[in-house]
Amino acid sequence: MDERKIKILNAIIQTYLYTGEPVGSRTISKFTDLNLSSATIRNEMSDLEEMGYIVQPHTSAGRIPSDKGYRFYVDNMMKEKVDSMVKEKVAEVDEMKNVMLEKADKIDQMLKQVAKLLAANTNYATMISAPQYKGKKLRFIQLSRVDDTQILAVIMIEGNIIKNKLIDTAEMIAEEDVVKLNLVLNTFLQGLSLSEINMEMIGRMKQQAAGHNKIISDVIDAIASAIQEEDDLEIYTTGATNLLKYPELSDTQKVSELIYTLEEKKALTDFVAERLEKDDKNAIQVYIGAESPVNSMKDCSIVTATYELEEGVSGTIGIIGPKRMDYQKVVGNLQTMMEQLDKIYKKK
Repeated sequence: MDERKIKILNAIIQTYLYTGEPVGSRTISKFTDLNLSSATIRNEMSDLEEMGYIVQPHTSAGRIPSDKGYRFYVDNMMKEKVDSMVKEKVAEVDEMKNVMLEKADKIDQMLKQVAKLLAANTNYATMISAPQYKGKKLRFIQLSRVDDTQILAVIMIEGNIIKNKLIDTAEMIAEEDVVKLNLVLNTFLQGLSLSEINMEMIGRMKQQAAGHNKIISDVIDAIASAIQEEDDLEIYTTGATNLLKYPELSDTQKVSELIYTLEEKKALTDFVAERLEKDDKNAIQVYIGAESPVNSMKDCSIVTATYELEEGVSGTIGIIGPKRMDYQKVVGNLQTMMEQLDKIYKKK
């Protein structure tokens, strides 16, 4: 596109983002930096429509941006604006960081607070996934005797995750045997991921376990269970009612499907899991309309970012709104929030 068409497309998108109403040539002609007649603007708008950047929702109505138009805007018009906006929002997000630190002393509480702050600050719905630990390794295991036929396995996984598993031994077990089992288990398994524990290793442990083969098997099962529990992806969502503020999303069927998706979370879990597998750390992705991998959100835009708390520990933040969302504000908020999360956890 030539510069004139780009300016007109920009004016249409900016106006529609603000008003939510189809934009006519007369409105565009009021932009002072264009200095074009309504007839010229109409011709250019007709060309933009043929090119697929704008559409006319109703006969005799103005135009609105198409998914292709939004994509052009996001890819080309925001590049020079986002950096300056991030600087402007540093003070605001510093204040948000203080609120986060005051109200949240655990990671899950912190992330829920982040989701609420982003929803309040953008007026859209937000989601955030709990951190995932890639290739989780066993850091330590401690067996303690509860009574003659029960032991408690305290399993520490990478990321300082602790799981307690009660194991029925179905046999008498002495205190000195528990001490020996702790030594055997930690000697063989400490620092290993689940995929690195093999049958040969388990066989060698059983040889040194003084006849307590079943306990070794049960402890291995408990470790596998503890690690797999942490592989279950948890997602926090908030701000769903914000979407009711936008007429284009307020259709009864559309909004019920959207709210169901945000509450039920299965489709979001699949989306986030796929997003995390791509491993594009700190990259911001914008999904517009039909680009969305979530069917109920084909009339929305989703902007996601990957946060990283430490090496191998990451999650996804997402903001969901109408296609005419304020992309600059959303991207600016995500960038600054990731920076603040990084600062908070580096200090720790």
